[in-house]
Amino acid sequence: EHNTPHLLLLLSLVADIPVIPDLEEVQEEDLAMQVAAPPSVQVNRVLTYHDLDKDLMKYAAFQTLDGEVDLKLLTKVLAPEHELREDDASWDWDHLFTEVSSELVTEWDLGQSEREDHLSLP
Repeated sequence: EHNTPHLLLLLSLVADIPVIPDLEEVQEEDLAMQVAAPPSVQVNRVLTYHDLDKDLMKYAAFQTLDGEVDLKLLTKVLAPEHELREDDASWDWDHLFTEVSSELVTEWDLGQSEREDHLSLP
């Protein structure tokens, strides 16, 4: 009778110990043949200038901003997309630096010659 509490305590401790399965019991999974499902991402289409122009002309609600600011004047002078399109040009630092420096020197020379012209006038 005296050993019964100790035996119960020992059994409860043994019951709490997790059992690690033997390697024979574990089935090997071939992960190389499994393919994960791709994530599902919702992509919102970006409107082109042409789509925006059509929407702007189609809906009168776009003629005002917050119901107060009249956008008609702005929409009349917006440039169409084909006028804004430019060919992509690659920039390199040396070429860009030379071009900007040249323009600055030209502007400086023009400013100097205008000042000299004003000083030489009687």
